[in-house]
Amino acid sequence: MEEHFFTCPYCWENISMLLDYSVTKQVYIEDCEVCCNPIQISATFLNSELQDFQANSLG
Repeated sequence: MEEHFFTCPYCWENISMLLDYSVTKQVYIEDCEVCCNPIQISATFLNSELQDFQANSLG
């Protein structure tokens, strides 16, 4: 697992999430820990290193 910090697309707070680098391509929905709005998380890993990360609002 790897902790990744990013800005919430709704409330603009800096938050973190644990990402599982054993899964090379991930897309899932996670609620912001500050404002509770749903964020679509997309992450791509290569050799256990984060290659691409996106956090997008829904809608």
